[in-house]
Amino acid sequence: MIIDILIAGFVAVGGLFGFVGSFGLLKLNDPMSRMHAPTKATTLGVGGVLIGSMLHAWAYEGHISAHELLITLFLLVTAPVTANFLAKVFINQQTKPDDLPGPSACSLWATHDKPEHHRTSEQPTDT
Repeated sequence: MIIDILIAGFVAVGGLFGFVGSFGLLKLNDPMSRMHAPTKATTLGVGGVLIGSMLHAWAYEGHISAHELLITLFLLVTAPVTANFLAKVFINQQTKPDDLPGPSACSLWATHDKPEHHRTSEQPTDT
């Protein structure tokens, strides 16, 4: 009885998080906000459903399901990394080099020292 409540709870909460993440992906305005919804809420939603599935396999089929555990761990590791890369690309495309602070002792700062960002008078020379 208690295991049934736990399974139903994890699946219901996972479904709710998945719905909220998908709704946020559709309704939020800018790309950074749209990226936040699926990487946070939907990741928790899929994790909740997979934990409910693992509990069901343990309680009713008598074995521990490693597949769901591996999927959950893979999702929890890759979703934030992917969101970080997408955010860096968005920031790199939206930010002008003139808006950034100057480098201190480093000759390269972030990813904005690319040739297409240099003005014609500031083209680096190959030596």
